[in-house]
Amino acid sequence: MTDADLQKKWAGLYDIVPEQLNKVKQINSVATAFNTNIDAVLKISGRRIAELAEKVGLTAADLADDKTQIDCAKDVVRGIVKCFGKGIAEEWLCEKSEVYHWMNDNIGYDRLQMGGQGGIVANTMAIVGVQKVYAHTNSHPALQSEQFLDLDNLIGFDENGRPQKAVLIDRVTEDPLVHWIIEFDVGDETVIDGQKFKCPKSNRFIATYDPANIELKIDAGFVNYLNENGYDYLILSGYHNLTSERGGVEKVIENAETVNKWHKINPQGIIHLELASTQDKAVRRAIIEHIAPLVDSIGLNEREALDALEVIDSEMYAEVKKQELTSAVLFKVVERIKQSVKVPRIQLHMFGLYITLQDKDFRISPEANRNGMMLAATLAATKCGIGNLNEYDNLLWAYGSAVSEKSLNALMMLSNVLNLPTLLTDGIAPYNEFEIIAVPTILIDKPLTLVGMGDTISSVSLVGAR
Repeated sequence: MTDADLQKKWAGLYDIVPEQLNKVKQINSVATAFNTNIDAVLKISGRRIAELAEKVGLTAADLADDKTQIDCAKDVVRGIVKCFGKGIAEEWLCEKSEVYHWMNDNIGYDRLQMGGQGGIVANTMAIVGVQKVYAHTNSHPALQSEQFLDLDNLIGFDENGRPQKAVLIDRVTEDPLVHWIIEFDVGDETVIDGQKFKCPKSNRFIATYDPANIELKIDAGFVNYLNENGYDYLILSGYHNLTSERGGVEKVIENAETVNKWHKINPQGIIHLELASTQDKAVRRAIIEHIAPLVDSIGLNEREALDALEVIDSEMYAEVKKQELTSAVLFKVVERIKQSVKVPRIQLHMFGLYITLQDKDFRISPEANRNGMMLAATLAATKCGIGNLNEYDNLLWAYGSAVSEKSLNALMMLSNVLNLPTLLTDGIAPYNEFEIIAVPTILIDKPLTLVGMGDTISSVSLVGAR
């Protein structure tokens, strides 16, 4: 089959996307947990960094400090200078409310947007048409409410634990949970205490004030509602914020009891775990051992797949680290994770290609999974192209775009290595005791945003599979 034939074949398969989007309206309820916060995005100049450094009295000696915890205003500016000077991205945590207020008054922001996997997925599920979306929030003051879409089907829980339209809630005693995303440009310069710094690469420094999500505090109103009413789909994330030094392993084990209870009282509901990038290896292991076996589906990207492999099979991890991360290599990684965790469904979203492995008796058919994945690919391209998924009428902006040549090449490699020709032409093939579903995607040359892309892909792929 020629490249032109493949393009035509996949264009025909993608024709189902508008119908697939309409089917989402059949879903009664999706619940999203646990991390919802606010992203405060700021583009900062070298000149502004110098002004802030002078304001807090930052010295060359301060810059030599290698601490990555934010305890005072000086630490905020020190983190910005470090990342600016090296062109790297880092995230430092702040637990002191007085420093949060200093950042709010002195750093500011260009714009606010929804942050956290739970919040991003809640907005996405509501705009695509799920009848009721229940969002977990550790903190829900007015500023957090403003980041939810103004939709009647998007529900939060007020200070008394009662469900209410998310944008109308104001739990006034709670501080906003804000992640400052401070971006800087390559080539910009600043001078701090006589030292000159030139930014070698555009990047960002994240200063996070999010004590509730760092502790994985759970809102009782959300828990009680799910205990009594259930859900069609439950999308989990937020464990990646935990650290073993702060009792993160114990918190994962404790939370597993809650998840297990939800699973038992609502066996028809589907629980999906978005793995996310978990830096603490002990916490990562706890998630794999205690949460992953309880869920029906797992979503991850290339980095997260390697992180999971590291705690599952260290020997294979050492070998894979030496190899180019092609679609065929990553397939083997995901297959190993699935075999170890015994999760019924697992989906990898890599650049240009989505791959799902599922049990042959999984309750969603391979064809429905493929259709959901193509819907997700279309919506992800729309988000890249126009910057958001805030208007229903704009969701299919990318519909009709051709799948990329890079995506088809990645699928062709996987099909050839596994000797499964129907995987290339139809996106579906049986493989041992599994079914493989693989979908080439639409790529946007100059994306306006990549924030929350993996969460969007995973959630839409699953919920859109009707």
